[in-house]
Amino acid sequence: MSEAAGRARRFARAWDDLRGRSGRRVMDLVRGQVAVARAGAVLACSTASGEIDRSAARTRMAEVEHEGDAARAELVRALLRTLATPIDREDLFRLSRSVDDVLDHLRDYVREADLFGPADLSFATEPLQAVIGGLDELDRALPKVFDDPGSVTVAVLATRKACNRVRQLYQARLTELFAGPLEMDTLRERELLSRLDAVGRRLGESADALADAMLKRSH
Repeated sequence: MSEAAGRARRFARAWDDLRGRSGRRVMDLVRGQVAVARAGAVLACSTASGEIDRSAARTRMAEVEHEGDAARAELVRALLRTLATPIDREDLFRLSRSVDDVLDHLRDYVREADLFGPADLSFATEPLQAVIGGLDELDRALPKVFDDPGSVTVAVLATRKACNRVRQLYQARLTELFAGPLEMDTLRERELLSRLDAVGRRLGESADALADAMLKRSH
């Protein structure tokens, strides 16, 4: 690339930053990551309900994880090229990393369900539905950063509520398990429940990153 062409590209990038286009592009990439994580949660939920064979779900989840890695890599590249970001750059990285962690734990859940999961996975359906709902709320919050920043907090709280629901379901199911006989399936289910609880916690960290970013932006 010639020096003149390089200057032209830098000027175009700076002009896009000034008009806010780059910021919206970055936020769209974050939403892309959230969409991939949601696809992973839907796949895990379909496995729990028996709609998809566990082995097939594990194979498909590997593809979803690859999509998530590509989405995060694209976001990181965009952040390196963007002069001005819609929210604090560090919080954007935190948000992206936490969403990636959500997908990683969903991948582990699907893999462990295939490797050593109990015969009945129906206990996981409701927590995973809560995760899907929380990701939907997070996705709704992101574009509001530009158009309705005051309502972002409401959507973030809804995401947090979904995370709390995952924790409540985890604790309630553990209570039921520990009230019964200690069997191998009990231990298997406990491990998968712990994995789902980790999914909820990582989703909560995503919400916290966005909440922190909005607090900084308001000052």
